[in-house]
Amino acid sequence: MSAPRSTRVEVNGWVVLDKPAFTTSTSAVSRLKFLFNAKKAGHAGTLDPLATGILPIAFGEATKTVPFVQDGEKAYRFTIAWGAETSSDDAEGEVTATSDMRPSAAQVEALLPRFIGEITQIPPAFSAIKIGGERAYDLARSGAVLDMPPRQVTIHALRLVHADAGSATLEAECGKGTYVRAIARDLGRALGCYGHVIALRRTRVGPFLERDAVTFEALERDGMALLRPVDAGIAEVPSVIVDRQGAAQLRRGQALVLRGRDAPGEGVIWASCGGVAIAIGTVEQGALHPERVFTTPY
Repeated sequence: MSAPRSTRVEVNGWVVLDKPAFTTSTSAVSRLKFLFNAKKAGHAGTLDPLATGILPIAFGEATKTVPFVQDGEKAYRFTIAWGAETSSDDAEGEVTATSDMRPSAAQVEALLPRFIGEITQIPPAFSAIKIGGERAYDLARSGAVLDMPPRQVTIHALRLVHADAGSATLEAECGKGTYVRAIARDLGRALGCYGHVIALRRTRVGPFLERDAVTFEALERDGMALLRPVDAGIAEVPSVIVDRQGAAQLRRGQALVLRGRDAPGEGVIWASCGGVAIAIGTVEQGALHPERVFTTPY
């Protein structure tokens, strides 16, 4: 007896979710996949359960652009509570060290340049990094003591926006793989007062900004009207417009010679036809070699 045919439908595009606190990234994807009755969906970059803000969710053909969004710049606004370090570097973990010292705003600002540029950072033990095939947070929750490998990350900007006797709120602009909780931990140690994140909001992921974000409630009300096009995920990548013949050629996986003064030079670009994304690929010697092809009609 054959299995029943799926009733899920093809949905293609992006939703820029304003994720609420206490919701995991995986459960957010599942909720929207159910809401849209979509066949395929995935997110572009895990956001901590306690964190709020931008969680880009790709549907259907848009999942092919996820790597470009994940590799984009990130921005966060976060609040550090001074006086205690925790096992998770946020309010969920157990307190592992304490201090009665509380830094002034001037002391905090004086140390921020140390965390700007290319720096070495040890990720939190409670993170999605895989160690021996298992997620670090699963191992940490089981009581394992982890030796997290350091990694190079890039922090473009780190600003103090507010400070009081017991906390400080900062804004960070950074590259892929940066952990804000690690910034809080290391800044607290450098100040000699310890610290952990008590509030975290992501305000940018690649081309998606805080003003683009929509809530679950808005999506339940307006649904597909809030779906962004497939190419929203590659808005920061150079593009070229091709005719229908060129589009058909790219969709067959064949290289297309680009002509005209506006033809992009070497590097990664995407092609469109009739306002619809056709393919992403690399330009070599004047020809676009497709690497990911989209099947949405134009």
